[in-house]
Amino acid sequence: MKYGIVSDIHANLEALTVVLNKCKENGVEKYICLGDIVGYNANPKECLQMIRSLDLLGCVKGNHDEYVSNNDEEMLGFNQHAKQAVLWTKAQLNDEERDWLSKIPMKQTVRGTNITIVHATLDSPASWGYIFDVHHAMDNFSYQFTPICFCGHSHVPIAFCKKSFTGSNSLLVEEMQEWKAEVTEANAGKPDEDPVINIQKGWKYLINIGSVGQPRNRDPRASFAIYDTEANTITRMRLAYDIPTAQRKIKEAGLPERLALRLERGN
Repeated sequence: MKYGIVSDIHANLEALTVVLNKCKENGVEKYICLGDIVGYNANPKECLQMIRSLDLLGCVKGNHDEYVSNNDEEMLGFNQHAKQAVLWTKAQLNDEERDWLSKIPMKQTVRGTNITIVHATLDSPASWGYIFDVHHAMDNFSYQFTPICFCGHSHVPIAFCKKSFTGSNSLLVEEMQEWKAEVTEANAGKPDEDPVINIQKGWKYLINIGSVGQPRNRDPRASFAIYDTEANTITRMRLAYDIPTAQRKIKEAGLPERLALRLERGN
């Protein structure tokens, strides 16, 4: 079975379209969404409809989904651009769509799988914390009771593994550096391989797959993952999409220009 894992779509129709097309090409049968379907970009209704039309194994709520679907106008912790996008998005969705978003859980153990999903952190999903280093990962592992946990929220791909030592009670958490596959001046423009995690028996994995609709790791390509349960591999893919069209739509909607400019920079 192949699962398509998507996160932080943020109403970017151009990015989501190429991602779902690639998933179909690769034989993906079911999907998991890690939240923030809406916010920032200009096609919330269309992206929400596309996600709801998929064969979804699991879906969790992101902070933008939360604020779009509730009556909190203060939105503590949001900058002015994010607030403006949320208020605009609310006006684009009808009551039924906002109600659907409001009922998504904040964390979920995906039935019939070895997967837990959350947008932010398992220890405190409603606080919208970030996992950027080993210390944050260790806190999350304490609440993780399945071999694999997928998360989102930071828009930055990062992965950790928790190894179990045979014959010892000690445990070690490590960051998996190869998962980042960062764009640098030295490798910019060169062909690159898709990062792959080979799932080891007895280990636990905490994996942020990056963002479909607003990457922040200096790589503007849409980032997502495919989990192949037969091969025991999780592959992160990155796809170019029509950024100029996404930018044009943002500007035409009257959303902050900053939201358009950051797409081409991937930050």
